[in-house]
Amino acid sequence: MDYKKVKAESNTTTRDLRRFDQETNNIYESVVVIARRANQIGQEMKEELNSKLSEFATSTDNLEEVFENREQIEIARYYEQLPKASLIAINEFTNDNIYYRIPEKD
Repeated sequence: MDYKKVKAESNTTTRDLRRFDQETNNIYESVVVIARRANQIGQEMKEELNSKLSEFATSTDNLEEVFENREQIEIARYYEQLPKASLIAINEFTNDNIYYRIPEKD
């Protein structure tokens, strides 16, 4: 997923709580759905970042030999400028882009 194309705000804003419980009729269920999606997005971003940074890892790294790699710095800046996973999840939830299901209680 290309997170740069996501139209989520990068700043936290005040939200109307009534907008969150329209889908599930329960604010707590909505928060759980958003939190689980934010965890998924965060894990995807972390795996992607680790895979990109693993290209620069060398087996002879030690504390005395720390080299600043310009490409590595650019990758880090890219991920710092992305919106947080929770903001992306809130954006997806409010735009009905999240599929979720709640198992029926027996």
